[in-house]
Amino acid sequence: MIKNLVVAAAVMAGIALTAPAAMAADENNVSIGITAAGAPLGLHGVDPVEFIASANPVEGSAAFASVHDGVAYYFTNETNLKAFEAEPAAYLPQNGGFCTYGVSVGKKFDGDPEYHAVINDKLYVFLNREIYDAFDKDRSGTIAKAAANWKDIRSTPVGDL
Repeated sequence: MIKNLVVAAAVMAGIALTAPAAMAADENNVSIGITAAGAPLGLHGVDPVEFIASANPVEGSAAFASVHDGVAYYFTNETNLKAFEAEPAAYLPQNGGFCTYGVSVGKKFDGDPEYHAVINDKLYVFLNREIYDAFDKDRSGTIAKAAANWKDIRSTPVGDL
């Protein structure tokens, strides 16, 4: 019996040591499930490079996918894919892709690319039209509050907020 427990413990330790590092709970807003790229989908499949370039959500393709920090992003073409891979931080949605207004009040709501703003080459997404309209009344204040709150809630699971 003890021998079986020792073997099981050794196997579990081996798995734990060789498994890829897990990201902290809910640091990125992703879809449920895993893409063919081996990670959950971020930004609802919208191409972040095209999004910032055109300020419009354009759906990417699984044929042009890249995984960054455990999140898969889709792109419309290889040029956008390569631009992202060269400098991901320039294209990632702010606040992990969670609703910027939600983060400004200490919550992690879904960020729907349909409701968005590109400000100073940074992408902000929002839960819905009503929330976007609230953001629009005080853009700089909301962004500042979200930036301050994000430092505190980034690694906090959604259910704990």
